[in-house]
Amino acid sequence: MIKIITIIGARPQIIKAAALSRAIRNHFQESITEIIIHTGQHYDANMSAVFFEELNIPQPNYNLNVGSGNHGKQTAKMIEGIEEILVIEKPNAIVLYGDTNSTLAGAIAASKIHIDVIHIEAGLRSFNKKMPEEINRIMCDHVSTLLFSPTQSGYQNLIKEGFKTETSAPYHLDNPKIYHSGDVMYDNSLHFMEIANKNETILNSNQLEKNNFILATIHRNNNTDEPDRLNAIFSALNKITEQHHIDIILPLHPRTNHLLKSNLSATLYEKIVSNKRIKIIEPVSFIEMIVLESNCKLVVTDSGGLQKEAFYFKKPCVILRKETEWVEIVECGVAILVDANETAVLKAYDLLNSNNNLIYPPLFGNGKAAEFICEEIVKNFNITQ
Repeated sequence: MIKIITIIGARPQIIKAAALSRAIRNHFQESITEIIIHTGQHYDANMSAVFFEELNIPQPNYNLNVGSGNHGKQTAKMIEGIEEILVIEKPNAIVLYGDTNSTLAGAIAASKIHIDVIHIEAGLRSFNKKMPEEINRIMCDHVSTLLFSPTQSGYQNLIKEGFKTETSAPYHLDNPKIYHSGDVMYDNSLHFMEIANKNETILNSNQLEKNNFILATIHRNNNTDEPDRLNAIFSALNKITEQHHIDIILPLHPRTNHLLKSNLSATLYEKIVSNKRIKIIEPVSFIEMIVLESNCKLVVTDSGGLQKEAFYFKKPCVILRKETEWVEIVECGVAILVDANETAVLKAYDLLNSNNNLIYPPLFGNGKAAEFICEEIVKNFNITQ
């Protein structure tokens, strides 16, 4: 039996882990045992615990409860806690998702004591090392044994960084294997779509008309913490509602909600809270987010995950960042990078809103990425055992 330890800490990782846990439960129970460590990076119940219940993910075997903090302090606590568990459990490998501090901590802890790292979402690059996530991605990739890229461009990024395409098993830290696997989040979106289609409560309770509202999310630190950027974004959103008479629903991250009053100008803040077309609500569940994504007209976001999910549901996307790790969706013309520039946001909205010929090619696999990943884990660690 192959023992893997899955490290999760942020809400998107919990969702991604659902696909792998489901694949193990349905197809690999006889060959893979999964132990889950929750670092506690996100500790609000609405941002974390509810997802385990809703997505039918096994409850964590361990919770480090690290909470928030600066990068160094938070990551150090995680490394210490993860290492102690790895020494006790002695897994064949750990599974890491994406690019959070939990990802980095798991990569450092495991690689230092010679436990193989499996990185899901490998190879993604924004090419901006000022973003903490970019550092985390690169560091994790370069201490990994099995690297699963959701996209062809991610796979090519790994090749450009020196990873070899032709290698022979068994694979290990000095002989890693790279794959173009497809995206586990696409697996999840397909799997949970049927459930989401039966649940329209969030649309009705917020008086949203199908295909006639905008879904917006804002949580990235440089957008929420810098008043000029936050003012530009919310001024643009306010003008879109006024000019186009369309509703915007904004499930607001707790940090952003806390900062609105202090970082928006008094005039703009009053406009936002009095604008009946801007519907600010608490964070929603994964199923509710799928309902919003699949029924909206357009997405405005600084979230990496939501950019991609908008693509799954064939919704155009205005990206509130200078760059994106999901370059394919921009190259397709269905998403536009605008940073936090008010004029650019308005222009992008007009362009995407008026284009009825947007095309969404099959970039993210066939919906069975998690099964493929499990198959490769079994192949490799059956050889090394």
